[in-house]
Amino acid sequence: MSTSQGESPSPSQGLGQSHSRSQGQSQGHPQRWLILGVILLATLTVLIDNTVLNVAIPSLTEELDASTADIQWMINAYSLVQSGLLLTAGSAADRYGRKKMLATGLVLFGVGSVTAGLAQSATQLIAARAGMGVGGALLMTTTLAVVVQIFDETERVKAIGLWSTVNSLGFAAGPLLGGVMLEHFWWGAIFLINLPVAVLALVAVLKLVPESKNPQGDRPDLLGAVLSTIGMTAVVYAIISGPEHGWTSLQVLGSGAVGIAVLAAFVRWELSIEHPMLDMHFFRNERFVGAVAGAILVAFGMGGSLFLLTQHLQFVLGYEPLEAGLRIAPMALSVVALNLVGVGARIVGKVGTPAAIALGMTMLSAGLAAIALFGGGTDGGYGGMLLGLVVMGAGIAVAMPAMANAIMSAIPPEKAGVGAGVNGTLSEFGLGLGVAVLGAVLNSRFAALVSVAAASLPAALASAESAGERARITDAFASGLETSQLVGAIAVLLGGLLAAALLRRAERADSAVTVAA
Repeated sequence: MSTSQGESPSPSQGLGQSHSRSQGQSQGHPQRWLILGVILLATLTVLIDNTVLNVAIPSLTEELDASTADIQWMINAYSLVQSGLLLTAGSAADRYGRKKMLATGLVLFGVGSVTAGLAQSATQLIAARAGMGVGGALLMTTTLAVVVQIFDETERVKAIGLWSTVNSLGFAAGPLLGGVMLEHFWWGAIFLINLPVAVLALVAVLKLVPESKNPQGDRPDLLGAVLSTIGMTAVVYAIISGPEHGWTSLQVLGSGAVGIAVLAAFVRWELSIEHPMLDMHFFRNERFVGAVAGAILVAFGMGGSLFLLTQHLQFVLGYEPLEAGLRIAPMALSVVALNLVGVGARIVGKVGTPAAIALGMTMLSAGLAAIALFGGGTDGGYGGMLLGLVVMGAGIAVAMPAMANAIMSAIPPEKAGVGAGVNGTLSEFGLGLGVAVLGAVLNSRFAALVSVAAASLPAALASAESAGERARITDAFASGLETSQLVGAIAVLLGGLLAAALLRRAERADSAVTVAA
């Protein structure tokens, strides 16, 4: 059956049953590398928008009068909506057409980018970012599906490796691109630059990408998507609001309780329907549980650390946006360089998945701790931060391939599409959770050290009556950054060791079953 017509192969066929393919299919699509370039460009744009906003925090604080909580929601609205819709977007693409959903995602992402770039208030920007998250969800699920569709088994590993490298580059390159744009333009330009990319990618997709779908696939679990998005949003809202309203306030406890209740309803709903968005029985598999824990915490460490680092470099050390982006770039360069030479995959093959995850997460934790302890505070140099960033990048390059391998190996081949959706969902949720939790730790520590009624550091400095008071406020903010980075380091380390232990135990159990058989 040709991939340019009607239905596509089933997931299990796509993962190795090449004998069922025709000779034409086994050679892949004739324009596959050109299509891959277009897909990688669209993917890069979506991923950059996860972190590009970090360096614009001072500009948004000043020009939109945004509080720290507003900034957190500007960042989290995108990742939370995207994470809530990834699984459903994948199901919709399988059922209604991957090319169709990819084009729809590009249109929604482009419209959302224009709306965000022209926003006049924090509320408008948050809403626009949520709309961009819908488009991003369609793009992230369908791009990988198209890669699998157009490449045969002999080239697919290389193609997915390039896709994974762009994922890492896109996440870490956001602050650098944002810094370049803010050096020459106003903050809205970091969103408007997406428009020509979206238009170019849309034209290329419509012209080059073959349509494929599986009409017999599972119907989209719309209620599951709504419940998961509402539940995660409510929980993160409680975390973000805690320092401002008090952890025992009705607003915080109420939103937290609603979030937990809705997530519980989501679990119950998924267990009761024939074709769930996320098969909850996967969580009986220790290998899957270990991989889930690790994937969330890798993203937690990356998202939270970038949120803190950009504020450290700009608010505390006084760097301009471009200077801050350039100083964060070594983490991106480390990830990309190590991924391109295949270090992570080789380590997994040599020491096994559990040990590779433990090593990668330990390095990520060590990098965070190095930044907290040797990052310079208010008057130190850049050397300690550089060391931490390089070590973090190396840890991410080792842990991410191992994590993806663990998730995919824990899910049956016929559910490979679900596995890819789970991986993306966990990453997006981890990013939002990292910003929320570590941002809450920062705000709590800052509020405990200074008794200034202000929603952000610039507002607190503006209310200071003397140079001595401004210095005390800046020192308190730096102390809050250090505390939150250390909390993130401890969480990543413990989570990584737990994930590795669960995976090791699952491997031993599988070996015992094999021996008995």
